[in-house]
Amino acid sequence: MTAQIETHEFQAEARQLLQLMVHSIYSNKDIFLRELISNASDALDKLRLESFRDKSLDVDIDDLHIDLEVDRVARTLTIRDNGIGMSRDEVVGLIGTIAKSGTGELIKKLREAKNADGAAAGELIGQFGVGFYSAFMVADTVTLLTRKAGQTEVTRWSSDGSGTYTVETVTDEPDFGVGTAVTLKLKPEDAEDQLHDYTSESVLREIVRRYSDFVTWPIRLRTEKTKDGKTTHEWETINSRKALWARPKDEVSEEEYREFYKHISHDWLDPLRTISVKVEGTFEYQALLFLPSRAPMDLYYRDAKRGVQLYVKRVFIMDNCEALIPDYLRFVKGVVDAADLSLNVSREILQQDRHIQLMRRRLVKKVLGAVKEMMTDDRVRYDTFWREFGRVVKEGLVEDPDNRKAILDIASFASTHSADDLTTLRDYLDRAKDGQEHIYYLTGASRSVVENSPHMEAFRAKGLEVLILTDPIDEFWVEQVGEYEGKKFTSIAKGQVDLDTGDEESDSEEKVDESSFDKLREWLKTTLSDHVKEVRLSNRLTTSPACLVGDTHDIPPALVKMYQQAGQEVPMAKRILELNPKHTLVTGLRDAHAANAEAPALAETAELLYGMALLAEGSELPDPQRFTTVLANRLAGAL
Repeated sequence: MTAQIETHEFQAEARQLLQLMVHSIYSNKDIFLRELISNASDALDKLRLESFRDKSLDVDIDDLHIDLEVDRVARTLTIRDNGIGMSRDEVVGLIGTIAKSGTGELIKKLREAKNADGAAAGELIGQFGVGFYSAFMVADTVTLLTRKAGQTEVTRWSSDGSGTYTVETVTDEPDFGVGTAVTLKLKPEDAEDQLHDYTSESVLREIVRRYSDFVTWPIRLRTEKTKDGKTTHEWETINSRKALWARPKDEVSEEEYREFYKHISHDWLDPLRTISVKVEGTFEYQALLFLPSRAPMDLYYRDAKRGVQLYVKRVFIMDNCEALIPDYLRFVKGVVDAADLSLNVSREILQQDRHIQLMRRRLVKKVLGAVKEMMTDDRVRYDTFWREFGRVVKEGLVEDPDNRKAILDIASFASTHSADDLTTLRDYLDRAKDGQEHIYYLTGASRSVVENSPHMEAFRAKGLEVLILTDPIDEFWVEQVGEYEGKKFTSIAKGQVDLDTGDEESDSEEKVDESSFDKLREWLKTTLSDHVKEVRLSNRLTTSPACLVGDTHDIPPALVKMYQQAGQEVPMAKRILELNPKHTLVTGLRDAHAANAEAPALAETAELLYGMALLAEGSELPDPQRFTTVLANRLAGAL
């Protein structure tokens, strides 16, 4: 017997939304179960809270649960909870219509996703709070039975999603208890359309494991057992309910953390560090993050998936939430669980959400802080971390000015102090000579190239430590960072370098008559005008005849090449040729020029001098064939 049966039409906007869902623009239809379980979980939370508020409410909260029941013959799947339930008015207001802000925006986003990336579109359902309607992706008809706690009236809502729905108050369900049951009349299985058999126990188990494993309440599956020819049915809890991030650290073993990390990261190695975060107050969230012990193969792939998993009230929402972790920490794995987060917007606007930004800033500080602790407490693990991820972390010196100091504090660099061990900037400054105002560095393709550079000679002779920077990102960040603890980063290959360390020169040291090189410098400047803009005497060379340096504010040649390879038109600035006034090649060239400035061999010697300076710093010759020809001829003439 039924009463008060009403038939309604969906509003035009709602019909558009249902048509998009029914006609399956999604590559992953499994998320319908995530949404219905999420709704059920919310109903259980509300009942428990209401029972505390209203002591007169006659409900049992000792056995709150979510049940999944299938009928393989009828091809139905029922998701039932014994939560707060809904009144008839609430069903009409919450389920019967989609008159909520953002529906038009959702339809727009769904159409964009259909044209661009159907895989990403599935995540939009949960973000717009219309998850109930995702059931129409897999069902021909959807029927909802519900009874609100404290009431006796049972309401049925039913629709095939084509344009109308019915609402009725029923009296033929006298045993229906408090809560809600959603029954789906499933569409036929269609592998080509990614429509799985949702009456299969194994399929349901896998979906729950992936999306709802950490839901607080037990999710029970009605299973069929056959023994000695007799068939019985029993309820089996299929979610672990082990939200490790919500449990006190002293109640979780290291083994549990390791297994959880391997589960979410698909890595077979143990993590280097586990980072637990719990924030309480007006906006609450918890996080469990991990630092891997090795870099993934796709760490530098532009299209690699990155970001941590996002949960809301332990319900999985998004697998790779890039908005929570900056790109330079893209190797961090883990989960973030927000107690209350607005997900009624697209991924792009999600990145601008104030709460997301607050979480992001806190998580970054926790990760950088954990690395700093590891640097102090466990140097072996820190060394592993920096070897695997240091190059990526240094990207943050360019991308994240707000955390630049924190990144510099945890960074390590090769230097001339040790052939094997890296150094921190703090240790570098502790070893610096009294009165040293600069942090000296030199970039290059490899350590050997940098160490053998002529720019190093005077620094080595005076015992001044130089950082050896060989990662491509080093060319960028040193130009932008500027200083550390008041000491300026200074390239020893640029500008005039003051090497006066206070040491008194030996009285017997031969003085150089700099004016005797004036004519040679002017002639070399003219002869090599296509390549250099100035020729001067050097105080940084001790054994090499010459080197090339840039002006203080010039873009380094290696950085210019990177910009050019990226398609940007950045001109290569002419550099300065510095001469070692004590080298026999330079003094011989001076004397030969003074004796006969028109001698043809002088111009070739100038070419060779410039080419040797390029090769010594690891740069490419502008014309290798020309250089080798001139060199061969000069060698032959000397025999």
